[in-house]
Amino acid sequence: MATKRLAQLVKELTPPPPVVGTLRLGDITYEVPTALNPSRLARSLRLLDIKDPVNLDNLHFMLQKYLLGQDIFLVSQPGPYARRLALTFASLINSEYEYIALHRDVGETELKQGREIREGGNLVYVDSPAVNAVKHGRLLILEGIEKAERGIMPVLNNLLENREMNLDDGTHIFHPLRYQQLETSGTFTSEQGKIFIPAHKNFRVIAIAAPVPPYPGYPLDPPFRSRFQARFIDPIGSLLAINGPSEPANNAEHSSSSQLHPLFDKLRELILTTQYASESRNALEAISRNSLPPFPQTAIAKLRALIQTFPPPDELSPAQLGRLIVTVHPALVHSTLQGWAILSRHTGETGLGELGSPSMSSPTEALGLLGYTAQAIARVDETTARITFTPPPGRHTPVVLNVPAGPRQLRPFPFNDGGKMEFNPTPRFMGLLTCFFQAHALGWDISLIPPALPSTASSSTTTLVKVFGQLLGYDAETLHIYKELGGRELVMRRRIKDGGATSWEPSPLIEGIWSGRLVHLSGLDVIGSTAGSLSRIIQDRETELWEGKRVVGEASSEELQEGQLSVSHPSFRTIVTASKSLPLKEWVSDEHANMFFTLPSHPMDPEEEAAVLRAAGCPDSTTSILLSFADKYRRSLSGDNIIKNRRLGTRTLVSIAKRIAVAPQEDHDLYTLISRSLLAEFLPAVEKLNLNTLLEDSNIFKRTDPYFPNAVIQDGALVFPAPTLGSSEYKPTAIPLFNVREDPEGAASHVPHMEHFYDNSIQTGLMKDIAIDLEILGEHVVLLGNQGVGKNKIVDRLCMLLGRPREYIQLHRDTTVNQLMFTTALENGVINYTDSPLLRAIKYGRFIIIDEADKAPEHVVAIFRSLAGQGELSLSDGRRVRPVKEREGDIVVHPNFRLILLANRPGYPFLGNHFLQVLGENFSAHSVSNPDQESERKLIGQLAPELSDDLVLRLVGAFHDLRKGYENGTLSYPYSLRELINLVRHLKAYPNDTLGDALRNVFDFDIYRPETIDHLAKIFLHHGLDVPNIGLEGARAATKKKIEDVEFTPKDDSLGEPKEGEHDDKEHHGGNKWAGGTGGRDTAGLGGVGGYKRLYKGGDVKQVPQSLKDRVPDHVREKAREMARQELQRKLDELDMTISEAKGYSQLLAATQGHTVSLLDLLENLAAKEEERVWVKRQTDGELDDSRLTEGLTGEATVYKRRGMEKPELGRPQLKPKRIRFIFDLSGSMYRFQYDGRLQRSMETAVMLMETFDRLSRKEKYAWDMTGHSGDGPDISLVPLDKPPTEAKERWKVAEKMYMVPQYAFAGDFTVEAITKGVTEVGAYDADDWFVIAITDANFGRYGITEEELSNAMKRDPKVNTALICIGEGAEATWIPKKLPGKGFRVANTGDIPTVLRSILSTMVDRK
Repeated sequence: MATKRLAQLVKELTPPPPVVGTLRLGDITYEVPTALNPSRLARSLRLLDIKDPVNLDNLHFMLQKYLLGQDIFLVSQPGPYARRLALTFASLINSEYEYIALHRDVGETELKQGREIREGGNLVYVDSPAVNAVKHGRLLILEGIEKAERGIMPVLNNLLENREMNLDDGTHIFHPLRYQQLETSGTFTSEQGKIFIPAHKNFRVIAIAAPVPPYPGYPLDPPFRSRFQARFIDPIGSLLAINGPSEPANNAEHSSSSQLHPLFDKLRELILTTQYASESRNALEAISRNSLPPFPQTAIAKLRALIQTFPPPDELSPAQLGRLIVTVHPALVHSTLQGWAILSRHTGETGLGELGSPSMSSPTEALGLLGYTAQAIARVDETTARITFTPPPGRHTPVVLNVPAGPRQLRPFPFNDGGKMEFNPTPRFMGLLTCFFQAHALGWDISLIPPALPSTASSSTTTLVKVFGQLLGYDAETLHIYKELGGRELVMRRRIKDGGATSWEPSPLIEGIWSGRLVHLSGLDVIGSTAGSLSRIIQDRETELWEGKRVVGEASSEELQEGQLSVSHPSFRTIVTASKSLPLKEWVSDEHANMFFTLPSHPMDPEEEAAVLRAAGCPDSTTSILLSFADKYRRSLSGDNIIKNRRLGTRTLVSIAKRIAVAPQEDHDLYTLISRSLLAEFLPAVEKLNLNTLLEDSNIFKRTDPYFPNAVIQDGALVFPAPTLGSSEYKPTAIPLFNVREDPEGAASHVPHMEHFYDNSIQTGLMKDIAIDLEILGEHVVLLGNQGVGKNKIVDRLCMLLGRPREYIQLHRDTTVNQLMFTTALENGVINYTDSPLLRAIKYGRFIIIDEADKAPEHVVAIFRSLAGQGELSLSDGRRVRPVKEREGDIVVHPNFRLILLANRPGYPFLGNHFLQVLGENFSAHSVSNPDQESERKLIGQLAPELSDDLVLRLVGAFHDLRKGYENGTLSYPYSLRELINLVRHLKAYPNDTLGDALRNVFDFDIYRPETIDHLAKIFLHHGLDVPNIGLEGARAATKKKIEDVEFTPKDDSLGEPKEGEHDDKEHHGGNKWAGGTGGRDTAGLGGVGGYKRLYKGGDVKQVPQSLKDRVPDHVREKAREMARQELQRKLDELDMTISEAKGYSQLLAATQGHTVSLLDLLENLAAKEEERVWVKRQTDGELDDSRLTEGLTGEATVYKRRGMEKPELGRPQLKPKRIRFIFDLSGSMYRFQYDGRLQRSMETAVMLMETFDRLSRKEKYAWDMTGHSGDGPDISLVPLDKPPTEAKERWKVAEKMYMVPQYAFAGDFTVEAITKGVTEVGAYDADDWFVIAITDANFGRYGITEEELSNAMKRDPKVNTALICIGEGAEATWIPKKLPGKGFRVANTGDIPTVLRSILSTMVDRK
């Protein structure tokens, strides 16, 4: 008690902190106390101007709430204003503060206490910023509330409401008044007094979040929301009050605008008008918001700084104005045409003039902002350079600016044209470089936004970043971002010291901040909203580090020496580039625009691209052909089909040019080179058809494949003899063998050995192409093909012949980035890392085979992009893979290192991911197909010489037709060489088995698909191979141990009247009482005599002799037939169908049965993929997560991972039904010209769709309907949305209606109106994807349908994916695929309608 009393006296005698002054805000007076820990005060250089009335009003409100002891919630559009307002308030009241940036990876540890192991093995608890704030009476700033996952923020609920929190170290924070009451009552012992800690009375919380909606994020939890006092930050006020990075805090909008160029006033008016328009509440509110989103919060600040620093010309060209506006509002890059139209009207009304396209209007146009061009660069001192900018026409004074620079020697500028450079300094390149310099001079970090078009020529992204750094002498650091990277890992990472103690170390980004590097964040788009956790670093050059350390705007030398505070180097800059694997709309957000000075990319023009190809050794004639095709191909692509189609960028064209330059004297097959690069073999039918049309339009035609003799080893080289093709002359190709001295260990243990390899022309030619890529051109390769075509064997055979050591990794769904880099082991409390096969291959210069590359998550495969493209990789343990050694610890890429990725073809039935989109164009692509028939016959002949040539010929022909059946959609499985080889091996080993028995090894998978079995039997029969033993009957025959016919003669063979028989669940043979038996008489069964129908209930089939069947009297036979007819009619009555209707429907059904099965398989697979589980990390139970072993050592609970549904990124839609409308042409011409089958094929297609959706197991996944259009109108209902036909009768009625309507339809065409109505109605449905697919045979010229009308109808709603299939006269409109790339298709052969529609639907729904 005495001790207790003493503590109470000491507390009472301790004076309050002295007052440093009195703050008066309006009617409020506040005595400002001295800070106990000055290092925790606001040190930002970018605080707000407290004289600004907007800021002053917000600060007044915050002081009111502070004095009332209430917590504050600032609701603000994305941007730095709210954070700076909070820090300005902290500075104003001289309050210490703590800060937490919330994102998807923040958990309880970051909000309460972390654990560390100190020297000697002691475990200590480290308070989080939140706990520090409540203990020491600081402001706690929580930014990004809308990004925190559900269930995280309730951790703070009790702290906010009652100022209480239980901590992991056993202590308990109490409300100060409650603590004082308990302390006064004397109920605590001294031991308990150590456990309970009072919350400081000055503790307050300032939470910051963007409103949800309209911005993406999680809605507020009501209990959490109720504990705050809200303050909406007026976007108009924040737009006007915010200041840029190089502007002083008092450079307020209202005080400086009068001194600026009139252009600024007009642009400011445009921005404010747009903001007001977005807030209007009239009937067009939703449309205007979607079409033209408001400008980002920093837009006016950027424009003010730009116009102050670079005085604009008297008049901007439309293109210059377009580029300027897109720079401050990058979301316009992916905005709709309607949005551009609205903005263009605003620019005209505000006197800015015409708004043009931001693209280059001519090859000589200056791309620099406001018409400026960088002229010269000179060193000023160690950290500064001087850049001189040439002014635009009309301005005569150059702009000379001092800008931050790095310590290295500056690359000479202007460039020395006499020397060889790795790039061409074209006006485009120099213009973009000038934009970089301008953004840099204004103090902003840069984000280079890729082109909105899905496929373009190169934008020189990597070269621009590299040259920019060289010109300013920067020590550059490239961070290759991958999806698994967490927000905390971007700033710091865990490490374990030799003694087992845990600590933290700065990430390369923080090291770059301290040392003034240029940090290139490559692929920042892949981490989604987590990138926002960097906003404070980017915008304010401040961030929180580990254990209370902090990067601040300014600090004294004494504070810097103490180590708790550090400052950003003035030269530090970041440049962000995208992976180009995600649509711009998913990451070019307001938050991104506020963080960076965004610059739109500009791809090369044809002349610049031609110069690049010629420099690679491509002849002029070939260059012009390649570029002509590339232009047509790129125009044909849309965002919908880019994932299915390979991009054709400059890098791919250069790869083709280098291949041509290897043997310039040969007549190269451009068709094969282009088709291989685009993996044309694996394109859906429609895209493949379009590609062939584009090739022919470019005068590139398919040639006969040459014959490739077997490769031989001679004179230290692997020689591929000259291929032969008629009179054409080719030369042999020699590939040097591997020098064993370069890797003796690898040569001894890592060269594959193959006992058997059966050489053939196709695979030898493929080996030659791969060898040229790997050994002569130095390319990395990706091999795609069906299963069983020999991908692994071809590569291993090549490695064996060359003597090349190779490593091997097989990927799967659970593969992580860390597993690709190293394996982890925990020994004596210390985590040790062992290099993976990938790192061994990089170090020692080996080939590495990455097998099943399509089975791993896309973000895992994405790390190979930077490795193949730049020879760079950022390891999670801090090490770097680099082409040359730049720093200690760098892993240098050996010049012999090559990546070989193996994968199955994209799309169903292969269950892989669309990984090609994340690889970019850094790999030479090869499609591995089954050998041609001649090569396959030769291969099988070598494998099994015992088989007759005739049998081999027939088998090879049959399997060739099986593959054709898969390609055209009538079969759902791609039968490969592997199945044929296994079949031949069986026949060779067991010659007494029949072919049917052997085929069961392959076809028993399809035993419950009778339509597939029937189709297979037809194919084999066509080749003279009768295979009765496949299918269900063959399988049951095997269960009888091959007793082929058990002949059964009953004792009583008298016949009565045919009858059903009695039913039970037992097996019966003979007799005439029981139904479902075998070998009986009169009753329904199998193998008997005198019955009227077949009925099987299982068991062995006892077959009566044929002689007994022949003795059946005619009247009994007729009676049996009559009963069979009656039974069939009963079944039809149940379906409410006549015999003729059933026959008609069965014909329609049979015509597309294969397509139905294939489409059903695909849609079922997609439903399964949407629900595919991933590793969900930071769990409290499950499997141990290797990447969080250090946290596990310290005792954290969330170190496990479990399989679960992946949560969509913020802003992405939740999984809802896919809304689909099919529109059929039912005009009179469909009936008039039905001799070409167009109406019949349309009916068959409708039946295919109705059957497919009816058979789906997850019908709720698709909301679909079917309509028609004719000369009578655009909206003939065939299948209503809410009433799909569930019975065959109903589906037949739909087909009948499709046949009858054209008979009576008036002349005319409503194609455009039907599409317009479809797009409008489908787009209004609450779905996660929208599709409209229409068929028309309209004569567009006759009915006056223009390109513009049709295009506007199909593009009416950008979110709705549309496709138009033109048949009959419509197919004669050659402009369709050109004006509607990826949306319009011409189908001359009406027999292809089901195939084309199935292909389009498959491509559309499987594009993500």
